[in-house]
Amino acid sequence: MALWGVFMNRFFQWTFCLALVFPITTFGFGFDDDVPVAIQNQMTQDLSFMGGVKGTNVSSLHQEIFGAVDGKNYTDFFNKRIDAVGVNGCGDPVAVACVIPFLDPSKMWLTQNYIKFSHPQIARLMVVFHESRHTESENSNWPHATCPDPFKDTHGGEMKSIWTGAKLGGKPACDETPYGSYGSSLILLKNIQKYCSNCTDKIKMDAGIYADDQFGRIIDEGARQSITKDLY
Repeated sequence: MALWGVFMNRFFQWTFCLALVFPITTFGFGFDDDVPVAIQNQMTQDLSFMGGVKGTNVSSLHQEIFGAVDGKNYTDFFNKRIDAVGVNGCGDPVAVACVIPFLDPSKMWLTQNYIKFSHPQIARLMVVFHESRHTESENSNWPHATCPDPFKDTHGGEMKSIWTGAKLGGKPACDETPYGSYGSSLILLKNIQKYCSNCTDKIKMDAGIYADDQFGRIIDEGARQSITKDLY
């Protein structure tokens, strides 16, 4: 019996190590070979966290887009939209990730900017849920609006990407609706900040910081008022 116990202990240690090298996911999507294993593991862990989120309440816009603040809803939302993840330049040196509908409307591409920059977990989730919204062919993939040029923040400074620091003025990096990729991802994060019951204070703080930044990319006054009424 002692030898059997040693064998089983070694077996489970080996299985755990194997899982770190070849991540197993229940999220229904696969990774291309060019996605670094560390990023595969990171994204799997990020989505596993998201799948466990519990909420105490929900805003109206979040209810429309995702349903209740609940991990199962987030997992279902993602699984229905993304079936593969690869690496691509996305045609823009400052892009972080993209969906290229004419190549594959259900595939998300990560750029080297996603891979090399370090951001909090909730910020990485903001990116992948942003891109999942772009898979919706029935909504014309929620195209972005062109940001004003010059594009100033509330303090009069130049608006820049919180991820790369790239200037946003004149770029197709804004939204005119609460339901697009920027709008829906900020609504998701703001609800996590306000209503997640099993998130740490750090996660909720990060969610608020990145949500508020994305709110700056909503350039239609009516859309801003809708989001403000719902969440601010």
